[in-house]
Amino acid sequence: MSFNANVLRVMIASPSDVPEARDAVERAIHSWNDANSRAKQVVLVPWRWETSSIPMLGGHPQKLINAQGVDDSDIVFALFGGRLGSPTPDAVSGTAEEIDRAVELGKPVHLYFSTAPLPSDIDTAQLDALRAFRQAMEERGLLGEFSNVDQLNHEVWKAIEHDLTQLRLDASPQRAAPTGVDLIVQPGREREVNSFDSKGKPRYRTRHWLDIENRGDVDAEQVVLEPVGQNAGVMLVTTGKPTVIHRGQSRRFAMEFYGGGGDPVIKVRWVEDGEPREKDYHVG
Repeated sequence: MSFNANVLRVMIASPSDVPEARDAVERAIHSWNDANSRAKQVVLVPWRWETSSIPMLGGHPQKLINAQGVDDSDIVFALFGGRLGSPTPDAVSGTAEEIDRAVELGKPVHLYFSTAPLPSDIDTAQLDALRAFRQAMEERGLLGEFSNVDQLNHEVWKAIEHDLTQLRLDASPQRAAPTGVDLIVQPGREREVNSFDSKGKPRYRTRHWLDIENRGDVDAEQVVLEPVGQNAGVMLVTTGKPTVIHRGQSRRFAMEFYGGGGDPVIKVRWVEDGEPREKDYHVG
């Protein structure tokens, strides 16, 4: 079924060393569309130079990318790992030039730096250049970090929601206001140092959580989370007491996986306008 929507282009900018992060941002954009486009009447279109740019002559390649990508984009995500990238005639790198161009045009720009371990054959000159660039960027705004693609997915969703609020898009006259409780459940994880062995090498553990956001216009009362099935493979770290997720509020709940298999499912129960409700969510 067709529906009216505002279509926004989202540019994904980065040097060449973070292909997994670029893919993760694109997946996050598509998953946001699947969950929100019809209700919010917004469709996000990812733009990547390697798949979206049109081959043509007439100027320096970076200028053509700026014209085709940056100038026509509404939101820009810029990602960095261990490289700054190749210089252009006007900037220290192509990605840096894209950032400057987007800021100059007044577009929302989100910069994220990877904290994942660097490869042993890292180009130290590129790494030094990136560190200097990051230091300069810290004087111009707030920067983000990500240790893995799951965390980056969560950061992209947060940035999109922020930007849509700030962009103040015209509401379609056919758009119906949301009613009732609308819970969005998003699993996340982050690898962190847990301890050190006798040789001083770090031991790692993976921390898991659920972010639950109520995007409806009614409070979700008496909210309880519980695993589904006797061998659910997931355990929630909560007080066990019912809680409230107010409209527009987001809550984080810690969880642990065990057993190493299956597709863990969490059942969320709540009370809405005095009536009990429940829904199952896959969190694996």
